[in-house]
Amino acid sequence: MNEELEKLRSELEEIKQQNVDLSMRITELEDERDELSENLNRIKGSKLYKMSKPVRVIRSQVKRVTQYGSVSAVNNKIKSKKKLKKRYKDLGSLSFPDEERRIKEESKEYSTKVTFSILVPLYNTPEFFLHEMIDSVISQTYKDWELCLADGSDAEHEYVGKICLEYAKGDKRIIYKKLEKNEGISGNTNECFKMATGEYIGLFDHDDILHPSVLYKYREAVDDGADYIYCDEATFVDGDIDKMITVHFKPDFAIDNLRANNYICHFSVFKRELLNETELFRTKYDGSQDHDMILRLTGLAKHVVHVPGIYYYWRAHAGSVASDINAKSYAIDAAKRAVSDHLKTNGIYNTAITSSRAFETIFRLHYEVIGEPLVSILIEDDTEECIAAINKWNTYKNIEIIKASDYSESIKELNKAAIRNYLATKAKGEYLLFINGHVNMTSPEFVKELLSLAQRKDTGAVGGMLINSSGKIEHAGVVLGIGKDRAAGLVHYGFDKKYIGYMGRLCYIQDVSAVVSDMLMVKASDFLKVQGFDSNYTIGFSDVAFCLKLRRLGLLNIFNPYAVGICDRGQILLGSEDDFYKKDLSRFLDEFESEIKSGDPYYNVNLTRDSLDYSIM
Repeated sequence: MNEELEKLRSELEEIKQQNVDLSMRITELEDERDELSENLNRIKGSKLYKMSKPVRVIRSQVKRVTQYGSVSAVNNKIKSKKKLKKRYKDLGSLSFPDEERRIKEESKEYSTKVTFSILVPLYNTPEFFLHEMIDSVISQTYKDWELCLADGSDAEHEYVGKICLEYAKGDKRIIYKKLEKNEGISGNTNECFKMATGEYIGLFDHDDILHPSVLYKYREAVDDGADYIYCDEATFVDGDIDKMITVHFKPDFAIDNLRANNYICHFSVFKRELLNETELFRTKYDGSQDHDMILRLTGLAKHVVHVPGIYYYWRAHAGSVASDINAKSYAIDAAKRAVSDHLKTNGIYNTAITSSRAFETIFRLHYEVIGEPLVSILIEDDTEECIAAINKWNTYKNIEIIKASDYSESIKELNKAAIRNYLATKAKGEYLLFINGHVNMTSPEFVKELLSLAQRKDTGAVGGMLINSSGKIEHAGVVLGIGKDRAAGLVHYGFDKKYIGYMGRLCYIQDVSAVVSDMLMVKASDFLKVQGFDSNYTIGFSDVAFCLKLRRLGLLNIFNPYAVGICDRGQILLGSEDDFYKKDLSRFLDEFESEIKSGDPYYNVNLTRDSLDYSIM
């Protein structure tokens, strides 16, 4: 007993000393910050600094050109940002229903009653934030809701309870409970859930704002069979939803995106029945409890629906995750644990998870290759440089290389799609990796990076990132229905390889509609199921058509930015006046009319179809 007490005393003293050391370090950093701030202000006030403004402007423009690829790309980006700022009110307060629309939405009748239980864990919520949050629920045009408030605030914030009780007196749909002690985000939310009686559960932060029509839109999704629903969101500052700093237009449900990045986030609403098989929030994931929950519940859901449009407004303020994720570093570790546990639940083990260069909470997943299956590398238009690069960089040993040049007589009358099919007949591998001879691989793990994803049962084609010798992006995934011909476009084309992409999308493994054949891996068995590449496409679209046929089988096509090659030949998907291209285009538009008309599920209807840079419409 005494030994245990001594051990505890020793541990306590150690913790105390750590706290003292930490306090001293904080003081040192604050002093350094103040000194730097004084020096910076002194510099900015100097004549030399003011005189150097033209040089700094030029340097800033050069940096932008380097990042975006060209002066015209920079100008387009600037125009896009200006256009977006003008649209903030359209996406914010001006998007709220006017009297006519409100009457229409409020008066709509439904064959069955569906109640949304909105859960809000409270903790020392600022008074102004609390009022705005509750008022945004009360103003909903869909009226079958209940607001469940579990309050873990301390004695100094007693006003939280008084405000909530005052609201509850005037509206029976508002249910308030004062907790004996603060149980943290997870515990307080679980207490909210105990209060809920609705068929659908919604998760709402205590300092954010809902669009007045969000529940109306979600009820439409429920009538379409949705059991998990989410929407697009915006982050705002200064207590004004029109002062947006980030607008996130999301893709439809994409499991690989979700594993790398909790892009779903707000406003998550799900059918209560999904929780019959699992918990709501788990305290060991506090800080990223929502990522854990979303991974689990979307895995159980039969129909996940994304409602496009800004219907959730995320307040950024000091100490909030929206303001600075680094302010809550424990959330990063919790998210990594959540993703790791999710992968293990789905039979995917030994996956290392590291933060990407985009953000701390956007992850690079290092999947493990299972076994050592034979990979057949099929090289169209092979060059000595391509072969040398493979031999130099590839670390995966069980490969065979099949070169088009070895069959020059047999393929001389064939087009590119037919050549790839011919090479596949010579392959013995369980996996086929198609590479264009103009591509020089530059990442040592490129075969492993592609193979680790291609091995999954739910995977169709896997492609990597292609850049040119100037360091500009050639290929980072294909989006349907965008670009000059509204057929398919190469998003982020021409951007610098160091650019993180729209919402960090150049930094993580993700689901896409298609990848290009310049670097494409697929199971040999799936290649046969779709009968290879359609040789009726003379010069273009055969690879996109191939991927879409895999998608029709229910398989996922995946873009992996960590398998990298250099390619300088340009891309046919950017459009051409060639008669053969026009014929291929017409064929593609006819064959995949339904997919193009439905819109690319991994894009967003609010994003432009005219350019390849994820600009807002």
